[in-house]
Amino acid sequence: MSDTLRLATRGSDLALRQAATVQEALATTRRDVDLVEVSTTGDELPDELIHRLGKTGAFVRSLDEKVLSGEVDAAVHSLKDVPTDSPDDLVIAAVPERASPNDLLVTTDGTKLRDLPPDAVVGTGSLRRGAQILRERPDLTVEPIRGNVDTRIAKLLAGDLQAEHEARVEDDREAKGHTGEEAYDPEFERDIDDWFDSLSELERRALEQDVDVQYDALVMAEAGLERAGLLHHVEYERLGTWEFVPAPGQGALAITASDPEVVETIQSALDFPRSRVETTVERTVLNTLGGGCVAPVGVHAVLQGGYVHTEAVVLSRDGEEVVERSRDIDVERHARDARELAREMIDDGADELIEAAKREDIGTADTTDDSDRDDTADETTETTDDPDDDTEEEGA
Repeated sequence: MSDTLRLATRGSDLALRQAATVQEALATTRRDVDLVEVSTTGDELPDELIHRLGKTGAFVRSLDEKVLSGEVDAAVHSLKDVPTDSPDDLVIAAVPERASPNDLLVTTDGTKLRDLPPDAVVGTGSLRRGAQILRERPDLTVEPIRGNVDTRIAKLLAGDLQAEHEARVEDDREAKGHTGEEAYDPEFERDIDDWFDSLSELERRALEQDVDVQYDALVMAEAGLERAGLLHHVEYERLGTWEFVPAPGQGALAITASDPEVVETIQSALDFPRSRVETTVERTVLNTLGGGCVAPVGVHAVLQGGYVHTEAVVLSRDGEEVVERSRDIDVERHARDARELAREMIDDGADELIEAAKREDIGTADTTDDSDRDDTADETTETTDDPDDDTEEEGA
């Protein structure tokens, strides 16, 4: 192992931010850490929903190939994007302390989920989020949304801002049309130039957005908004993990490596035992259930003393059918008990919901061009269907 650790990351702004936090944390090893930007399969198809980007690992494979070839020493990922079955010589060297696993309902004015009007449009790129929204509020409309975190927020803001801009343009036109002979009471106190100068960069982007769908709300990962520096710039409702179960591994990072010395160095510097146990339970349930890429699956585990309280749910895509379980798992047997929990869910019909979701996915895929799919992906590995909005740009 050289004196410099080479750390692979995607080149998106958000990915670089998360990699920089890992780089900073590794400073305790007293070694230089260089970030190496790598393009991934997911980057090559940025406008496709994540469950269309191959079967698994659309944002992971390219980075891990660099690790296995020795071109880099380690790679930084969103844990929920990492397949549960990986090559034997590739390990998750560290799961750092986890950020918030919660999802947020983001609106322009802080409206809560229960208060959204019937037929309100909620944007998400995640089957799990869409299904749970419809489970809670079947009278709402769920629409897909694409783009990085900033773009998605801009799309939410676009409708109101563009309408206000049009009103201000018209008001400005009327004001200039008056000769001063008759009184004119403008609708807005500030002129349009002053108003535009007062807008944030994100709001200005919203004015330029070409939006096909007017969204009333978005569902996004809290960790993603926090890491993007946008959490304090939006209005939101934090959705409880007991009613809106997160994706397995949501909010957590993973650093993969293969060289034993590198693994030991990274593990001793970054691994957070509590987060490791909780995410191991979640990923074990997902792996045993199968279907994480195409089915709405949520699993959330919290270490409480000698037990790991675990909530798990599998839903139909419309949220009408649900199989769910809750259990306090013995921390000493957490992996084994997690498999038992998943098998009980299978006995309750979770496998039928997953198979139905797979059939729906095949039917949808058959309507797209073959270039939108990666048929070489290993179908036995599992990641979540969720876009990687808590660490990468493509999802929210």
